[in-house]
Amino acid sequence: MKLFSFPLASLEKAIHKRVLTLPSPHKEWFAERWQQKPYKKAFVENKAMPLVTLVAKGKNWDDATFFEALQEWDVAFYEAEAEVLRPLVQGDGLLQLMQKNLPAERVQALLTKLETRRAAPVATAPDAAPAAASTATD
Repeated sequence: MKLFSFPLASLEKAIHKRVLTLPSPHKEWFAERWQQKPYKKAFVENKAMPLVTLVAKGKNWDDATFFEALQEWDVAFYEAEAEVLRPLVQGDGLLQLMQKNLPAERVQALLTKLETRRAAPVATAPDAAPAAASTATD
């Protein structure tokens, strides 16, 4: 999928702003990984930017093109990642103008994608070592 040329700094700022309002334990889990440059780069390139592309171009594509691009976007999301990305689809903040004319069924398809493609659950056991958990899933 050809990516939309959305300003990377603006997208990172929107993600950082969303992280500040995440509920616990998502906030801690995501913030810890967001500080790691390889994770941050991979998250933006593989998950956030393709989502922005689908939102921005999805309102002008025909159904076949949209659903083909959605199918090609083969990634799995941790629950905290879905929490971070959901407002980008639902019309919060930075992308409101892009989302304005996105058909409701496409919004629902994107939200369903965030919910159904799950990565392994985050370890939340109180005795789990935080350092071990962060390296095991990255």
